[in-house]
Amino acid sequence: MTKIFTIKNGQTPTQEQLEEVRAAAKREIQFDEDSPELSPAMLKAFRCSIAQRNRKKNA
Repeated sequence: MTKIFTIKNGQTPTQEQLEEVRAAAKREIQFDEDSPELSPAMLKAFRCSIAQRNRKKNA
């Protein structure tokens, strides 16, 4: 299950939100047919696209 927390500038997360994030960080990723594990080639392409996006964003 996915939970989304929106924290605005100047706002601090609640203790409950922080605990949920810490607990989620400890869990393993569960892949399925909707979100399969990326192959090494796909992972490399994904990382390259992120790097290009960040370069454009910072320019």
